[in-house]
Amino acid sequence: MEALIWIGAGLTLVGLLGLIWCIVIAAKARREGLDDEAMKARLQKVVALNLGALAISALGLMTVVLGVFLS
Repeated sequence: MEALIWIGAGLTLVGLLGLIWCIVIAAKARREGLDDEAMKARLQKVVALNLGALAISALGLMTVVLGVFLS
């Protein structure tokens, strides 16, 4: 079950990197000084990426907890 813990930790790390990437994209869009419509379109794409990264991170944490319980 140690492998399950490492797999979950890897998934969590991938999700965390995705969340950091979303922050970078949003900060870059803010620095560009886009108008309201362009900013709204850009941030709508970021929201979808953000939710996906959050889901991957949550699945990774659940996998870690499952691996700890089964050990």
